[in-house]
Amino acid sequence: MSAAADQVTLTEAELRDLGTRSFQGLGLTLKDAQDACAILLLADLFGLSTHGFSRMESYGERLQIKGIQARPNIRVEQVAAAMVKVDGDNAVGPLVGMRALEAATVVARKCGVGVALARGSNHFGPVSPYSYIAAQAGFASIIGSNSSTSITPWGGTDARLGNSPVGFAVPNPGGAHFMLDMAISVAARAKIRNALKRGQSIPDTWATDKHGRATTDPAQALDGFLLPIGGHKGYGLALLVDLFAGVLSGAAYLTHVTSWIDEPELPQNLGHFFILLDTSVLGSTQWLAERMCDFAAILHGSPPADSSKPVLVPGEIEFAKMAHQRQHGIKIDLELHARLQRYAGRVKPDAQGPTNG
Repeated sequence: MSAAADQVTLTEAELRDLGTRSFQGLGLTLKDAQDACAILLLADLFGLSTHGFSRMESYGERLQIKGIQARPNIRVEQVAAAMVKVDGDNAVGPLVGMRALEAATVVARKCGVGVALARGSNHFGPVSPYSYIAAQAGFASIIGSNSSTSITPWGGTDARLGNSPVGFAVPNPGGAHFMLDMAISVAARAKIRNALKRGQSIPDTWATDKHGRATTDPAQALDGFLLPIGGHKGYGLALLVDLFAGVLSGAAYLTHVTSWIDEPELPQNLGHFFILLDTSVLGSTQWLAERMCDFAAILHGSPPADSSKPVLVPGEIEFAKMAHQRQHGIKIDLELHARLQRYAGRVKPDAQGPTNG
């Protein structure tokens, strides 16, 4: 571990251990802490710091005031040969996400395709860690979650739908997996909150103020509404994600979702969906690797408009950042490091147990 002026650099193993003990200090069992930690660790390794361990501030607050259940009874119900429903029992979101992903994996191995619909959850982090875990096991995936309201309906004047993330991934046994992880807004609220903390302005394409006017002031943006990608097309995509994650799963949807900011003591009842395809039933790993590498090569072969910015395939930036941080360490803010240490300090030595390496 090393420290800069306002940051600490940790190895992957150090951050995994600290994150696991932090979740334990907030009341999770060792196994649940390890699984929730795995998602946040991958997020930070991918460079998605706004959705990695920085989220422990809100997770920790809600766990401590019982807005999130530390010792949930997560239940899986098989409703069809290739479909399961998961009741998250108001657990921390990354844990519900991992249990739903595991359940979808089991049925996909049997049927070639597997679907898990989760309810009773909370913010589950970014999509790409789940996509990566699935791709490493040979599954192509479509994964999404709904969220509390921050976007107006197209043509509306108040927030009625969430900035629901969705991701698509296809494994490449011979290289970097294709991984597209996107929110429906031009920018995530977490980026706007970070700009506010740093005293920075934001582009006027990110959000509007409470009157629907474009703004560069992050404070006004947080009091206003996020702008969707692609105008009405992004609006439609956000509704589709909420239909799968919220309506079909039995979770809350649209304005029925509780805001973790305004009412952190209440369950959000967020929903997630995991759709997995077992690529091993389609052909050999060599067959898929050859096709995926050729797919990437065709795109890489396009002459770049800017010679310093070659054409990339979604997922390559995340894999490059993961390789760099595994070699050089992961930087986190001193404030976050101190918070994780405070949570971890609550764990009794005999309760820590070994962490997954």
